[in-house]
Amino acid sequence: MGQHGYGIDHEIVRSVAIEVRDAHALGAEIGIVIGGGNIFRGIRANDLGIDRVSADYIGMLATVMNSLALQDGLEKQGLDTRVMSAIPMDRVAEPFIRRRAKRHLAKGRVVIFAAGTGNPFFSTDTAAALRALEVGADVLM
Repeated sequence: MGQHGYGIDHEIVRSVAIEVRDAHALGAEIGIVIGGGNIFRGIRANDLGIDRVSADYIGMLATVMNSLALQDGLEKQGLDTRVMSAIPMDRVAEPFIRRRAKRHLAKGRVVIFAAGTGNPFFSTDTAAALRALEVGADVLM
């Protein structure tokens, strides 16, 4: 989150984008699952009286916003990127399709996986493990 308690800190986005660019330059195929805690935390939703399922969907939408911000930062570093969402929203992201994701990676594109698994009750950590298995990743960090 950088120096703010919430929102998107563009200096942090730039810093992450530079690190991804440098790893990509070494020949790594890179897929990123991004969280949304800087925008909305599901645990806090309970304190606000928001239903758990609704809160999880709000969190998924927060990951889409972060994905678009990161995509912009990566493209400013000269990287070709694709955002793939587990929730259909074709105006801003491609739908997650395993074979298409693998093809993007093979073509050297950085793929940002948004909206978690698309299901409530699962964390972005679960989404990261799932996407890593689906695309045949060698490493999950």
